[in-house]
Amino acid sequence: MSLTTKDVTMPSRIRHSIHVSSEIAPLRRLLVHSPDSGLGKVVPSKAQDWLFEDIVHLPTIRRGEYDHYIKLLMYFLDPDRIRGRLREIDAPEADRGFYKPGHPDFHASDRVVELQTLLTDILQDEHIRLQLVSSVCAIEGCTFETQQGLMSAAPVDLSKSFITGSSDDDHMLFPPLPNFIFTRDIGIVINDHILLNRPARKARMREALIMKYIFFHHPLFETCRDRILEIPETFRHFLLPKDSEEGNATLEGGDVMVVAPGHLLIGVSERTTLEAAHQAVNLLFDRNVVRKITIIRIPKKRDYMHIDTVFTQVKKNVWVMLGHFSRKSIKRAYSDTVQRLLFEKKKDEKLDIIQFDRKSISDPVHFNNLEDLLDDISRNDLGSKEKTRFIYSGNNEFPYDAREQWTDSCNLLALREGVVLGYDRNDRTTEAFRKNGFDVVDVQTLLKDFEAGRKDPETLEDTLILMPSAELSRARGGFHCMSMPLLRDTL
Repeated sequence: MSLTTKDVTMPSRIRHSIHVSSEIAPLRRLLVHSPDSGLGKVVPSKAQDWLFEDIVHLPTIRRGEYDHYIKLLMYFLDPDRIRGRLREIDAPEADRGFYKPGHPDFHASDRVVELQTLLTDILQDEHIRLQLVSSVCAIEGCTFETQQGLMSAAPVDLSKSFITGSSDDDHMLFPPLPNFIFTRDIGIVINDHILLNRPARKARMREALIMKYIFFHHPLFETCRDRILEIPETFRHFLLPKDSEEGNATLEGGDVMVVAPGHLLIGVSERTTLEAAHQAVNLLFDRNVVRKITIIRIPKKRDYMHIDTVFTQVKKNVWVMLGHFSRKSIKRAYSDTVQRLLFEKKKDEKLDIIQFDRKSISDPVHFNNLEDLLDDISRNDLGSKEKTRFIYSGNNEFPYDAREQWTDSCNLLALREGVVLGYDRNDRTTEAFRKNGFDVVDVQTLLKDFEAGRKDPETLEDTLILMPSAELSRARGGFHCMSMPLLRDTL
């Protein structure tokens, strides 16, 4: 039997508030997962198998970097739980309890929602625990003895084991889930629907399984269970070659953006296939979730990974993007006959943008470059009367454009229109923001200003908030990746 609202205490206001129809409207609720001990167990020989470029220093990524993210989110989304408490929260004797799921001092916010807490909640149900333990053990090839041991574990310990791969620091049961901090990839809220992912790599299969159980069983999502969507596999896909594009339907949330109530963007990339995009278009149109879907096919390169690594939205008329996909760059490439012919031969190395309308699906619109598409969204979907502006990675200067895109200069999270989070290491991109009239402030200074009452999150405008990033950037994901918005206001 599934959990009911009586099994898990859940404020009524949260059970009826799942809705996202914009990338930039004020953020009110999101899913996150703080770096866990599994990140500290990634070894160099397995890093790329687990989709990491490098190993990270766990104490630094926690105390020096991610903890600031949680404090900032709390100040914007749930200020009553943090205002006036910064000194207490970060005191040495506090032992980071504010940030640790299961700790007596954990913040337990219903607006900055921790995934590990949701997992612990559903594991209180014996039937769900039996199903999930059996499923995880089947995926990971566990022994029967291990399976029995997991069944007898307390929910808080079992949830930790599922995520970190270990019951304690000395006993590893299966691989950790270091990518669980990138909550955007596990699913995406599209208006009042949730589209679940289909991971492209085996390293993320357990993530997808855990999240499926959370979405279908936790009271947080009880009012939208009939609006949780899954992309089906192609008919008889299991008979096709393993690397067949035709039958391989994989999709990750970093390739999905809700830019307006009626308009969805889907990227076809290293992680999301054409087949998945095709299935998503049919599914979302059939359910009348959106009116318009634009497919953005980007080169299948590790540099790009998802579309949110090459552009994100800042304001109705402002976007940050990689200049390689601008009008000027594409026009220059096609003016060279040799380069143009080479690009035509290597379709996986070119940009391709096709827009479908539900009412005239057989008559799609084509865009030649990313700027034209984003300008069209700003003017026609969002009704912007101002000129559309583009802030370029690395200020569009080689080699800084490519270097800073690699460290997620284009992967920004908007807390509200014009107020975005980015990494402090992307100096040229930061300068481009300044030139476009944005204030730039580091998170430590901003938190002190909030605490002292010198600034108010509700009145902040046109601001790039710089977050420390020496270790987080090694994980190849920015704050857009590290968030799954559940509720935004409407623009």
